[in-house]
Amino acid sequence: MKAPGAALLLALLAPPALAQSRAELPGLGAVDRRVPVAVAEEPWRSLAKVQSSTGPHCTGALIAPRLVVTAAHCLYSKHTQRMVPAQALHVLFGYQGGTFRTHVTVERYALDDADDRARTGAVGTDWALLTLSAEPPVPVLPLAVQLPPPGLPVALAGFNQDKAQRLMADTACRVTGRAAVGGAPLVLHDCSGTRGTSGGPLLTRRDGRWEVLGIAVAVGAEANVAVPAATFARHLP
Repeated sequence: MKAPGAALLLALLAPPALAQSRAELPGLGAVDRRVPVAVAEEPWRSLAKVQSSTGPHCTGALIAPRLVVTAAHCLYSKHTQRMVPAQALHVLFGYQGGTFRTHVTVERYALDDADDRARTGAVGTDWALLTLSAEPPVPVLPLAVQLPPPGLPVALAGFNQDKAQRLMADTACRVTGRAAVGGAPLVLHDCSGTRGTSGGPLLTRRDGRWEVLGIAVAVGAEANVAVPAATFARHLP
C-alpha cells in the first residue's frame, strides 16, 4: 500500500464548509459503519471531547490517571495561528447532547518536540499528552505498545464533525497495514471517522479488556491513519 503523506493531515486541518454533506466529509468511505455508543459504558466513558474557544474540537482518551492523549493538530488555532494555551483547553468526559459528566481543565501539555508540528503535516508525530488539573472519575485505558498486525479487529470512536453532539463509533473495522512518514511508524485502518475524530483512540480488545493501539490523526483515499501508541508511550511521565 502506498504510504500516506502530509496531504492526509491537511485534509483534517482544512476549514469545513458551512454546510457539508456526508459525501464531502473525508474518512467515511463508501459504507459508514458509525453508530452511537453509551458514554457511561466501557470503554467509551474513558473518552473525552477536547475543545477550546479558538481551536477545533477533537477527541481524547484517558491513558493515565491525569493524562489524556489527543492529536497535536487539535491544539492549533487557525484563528490565532498559534498553539492554544493549556489553560484554554477543556476536557469533557461523558459528553452527550451538550451536557457532560465531568469537566476538567488542562495544566500543561507535551508535544513531540514542543513546536508547532500541527502546521508541518508530520503525521507520525501528531500526538499531544494533556496533563489534567484533576483526576477524572473514569477508568484508565491501557496502551498496547506493539505494532498491531494487519487484520486485527479494532474500533474507533470520536466526536465527528457531522455528529458532534454524540460519541459515534465504528466497532466493525480492522487494521489494514503499516506505513511510515519521515521514519515515524503509522498504523493504517479502515474505520469510519472524519473531522473531529482526530485524537480518538484506535481500540482493540485483548483478554477481556480494551487497549489503545494508537490515535486517529489523518485520512486518505486508501486507508485512514493512526499514530501507534508506542510512539507516545515512551513520553509518559
